[in-house]
Amino acid sequence: MTLIPWKTLSRSTLLDHSKWLTVESHTIELPNGEIMEDWAWVITPDFVIVVAVTEDHRFILFRQTKYCVEEVTMAPVGGYLDPGEDALDAAKRELFEETGYESTEWTSLGQYCVDGNRGAGTAHLFLAQGARQVTHPSADDLEDQEMLLLSQSEVEQVLMAGEFKVIPWTAAVALALRVLDSSR
Repeated sequence: MTLIPWKTLSRSTLLDHSKWLTVESHTIELPNGEIMEDWAWVITPDFVIVVAVTEDHRFILFRQTKYCVEEVTMAPVGGYLDPGEDALDAAKRELFEETGYESTEWTSLGQYCVDGNRGAGTAHLFLAQGARQVTHPSADDLEDQEMLLLSQSEVEQVLMAGEFKVIPWTAAVALALRVLDSSR
């Protein structure tokens, strides 16, 4: 069976809020020829998430607040790609800015559409191993946060306890743990 992708026939901008959010209306054609008008499409910047592990095998994570989360959440390193920036370069930049760490051992954990029906950007997930601190963090993040260094078993515990409150973070940590377990 050959699967046929949907076709975008036209698009119009409904909201151009800023570099952070554009909402469009698309007219699409389904594989069976049916036309769907007024299909909502959300454009947000692509972003990176980095699960960083130090030379002594501790995970660099944050305990922080986020506007969409009503309580404190655990979080890995992450941030938006600058226009035209390569995802790996953005991952390295974010790790350095947010933590003051660098790594030379990078593994892509894949790139994933955030919302399969509405868009909302692409998440680029990475595992950075052998990270070492070279300077103090210089992040300009808006949220309150505390940087933590946790063992793998501690990370597994907070993951299973649901303490990562944002799904791309949860996915990145779970994938990184899987990669680390399979390399043993």
